[in-house]
Amino acid sequence: MSQLPGILKGLKVTFKTMMKTLFPGGLLKPIPKPSEGALTVQYPHVKEAPPSRARGVIALHEGNCTACMLCARECPDWCIYIEGHKELAPPRREGGKPRQVNAIDRFDIDFSLCMFCGICVEVCPFDALFWTPEYEFSELKLADLLHDKERLGEWMETVPDFEEYEDGSEQKVRKVPR
Repeated sequence: MSQLPGILKGLKVTFKTMMKTLFPGGLLKPIPKPSEGALTVQYPHVKEAPPSRARGVIALHEGNCTACMLCARECPDWCIYIEGHKELAPPRREGGKPRQVNAIDRFDIDFSLCMFCGICVEVCPFDALFWTPEYEFSELKLADLLHDKERLGEWMETVPDFEEYEDGSEQKVRKVPR
């Protein structure tokens, strides 16, 4: 019997919350047209635009990637596979010696393993990885979720421009390489 006041107090809180939900404007004003039900987007036929900064698929700008392997090392799921080799590039100045640069042979992301945490995008010092708002990339076969560098490069077209910073910010606005 000593628990009865606590139970009644809990029921009172629950009843108040239910009344606020069902009658937000008071007892005389119920939810507008409750007989119509909730407004639901009929997904395959009607598509909502994702919010800005939505995390969809990861895009690769191959020209910026130096095969430094930072993204692959930092990935908690180990879903990024990179293979590269060194090439000789022309010297920066006339009469200089040729430089060695890394070239990508393979850059794959296995989206069946990826948990979309974004560590790879944040850790890339050369702005080679970007988030796209695309969320429709399902496949019938699990093996088709392994996207190679060509497929990741196709997603670059959908990368939105970076948003402006707030007034007074001293950081430069980043630009998406096109």
